[in-house]
Amino acid sequence: MISGVYCASATPVNADLSPDLAALADHAKALIADGCDGVALLGTTGEANSFSLTERKTILEAAAGAVGADRLMPGTGVNALPETVDLTRHALSLGVTRVVMLPPSYYKGVSDEGLFRAYAHAIETIGDTRLKVVLYHIPQVSGVPISHDLIERLVTAFPQTVVGIKDSAGKIENMTAMIERFPGFAVLAGADPLLLPLMGMGGAGCITATSNLVADSLATVFRHHADPDRTAEIAAAQARINAFRDLSNSYTQIPAIKAMVAYRHGLAVWTRTRPPLVGLTSAELAQLKDRLTAIGASVKDLAA
Repeated sequence: MISGVYCASATPVNADLSPDLAALADHAKALIADGCDGVALLGTTGEANSFSLTERKTILEAAAGAVGADRLMPGTGVNALPETVDLTRHALSLGVTRVVMLPPSYYKGVSDEGLFRAYAHAIETIGDTRLKVVLYHIPQVSGVPISHDLIERLVTAFPQTVVGIKDSAGKIENMTAMIERFPGFAVLAGADPLLLPLMGMGGAGCITATSNLVADSLATVFRHHADPDRTAEIAAAQARINAFRDLSNSYTQIPAIKAMVAYRHGLAVWTRTRPPLVGLTSAELAQLKDRLTAIGASVKDLAA
């Protein structure tokens, strides 16, 4: 089973909006050093849908060169099935075997039959027994929920390939129901505050944005949640996680996460986003710096 703490990594961009591959590689190394089991780059937090296929491939190659293909779990699901196949095959060619696959999401209100056909076509066309697919349930963004009946069809048809789900809907009862219905299926929380209760119910871990900043605390919760002698340590780790999560959510989340990463590394490149997202204003950045200091973060002055 896929399990552990995976970072939904942000993606730095240069002034011309191209991805900054060197900064990305350094960040990936830092995440592993923090205690991440892997890096789930090119997801929502990574602004994946704002990058071209060629750019996504270069981003993945840079991360693989930095931390190794076995540490990566990139997003490869896009609206056009041939492009999903292309991105996933490229990942496999690098030695990356685990991917997070968003369903085609432009058309809303599609049936489970349509979604099943989309996933089945991609998996069968790729035709690689190494492939492990983690489904991506984020209906508040995609507008396309992944139902439990669809999961059952996919797991039945592709039991060695469809192995888990990232649930970013923020509803613990949905995750609990999947754990109960699909034994051995990896249910990964997309919201940091839900990692601790999810682990108590048999969850597999998390893929979260705040792990860009507090992966060490998330790793503490993941690895020691069941140890009664470490209750105080777990509570402190969870409180730190929640403080960073609450701070990022008090602004527009993705620009805020990137600005927080900028202060972590002392690099202004991280404050940029690709349109249509807009980075924090100068006033917001100054305020964020003070608020980070107030919650005990190590803050570096920003360099170009």
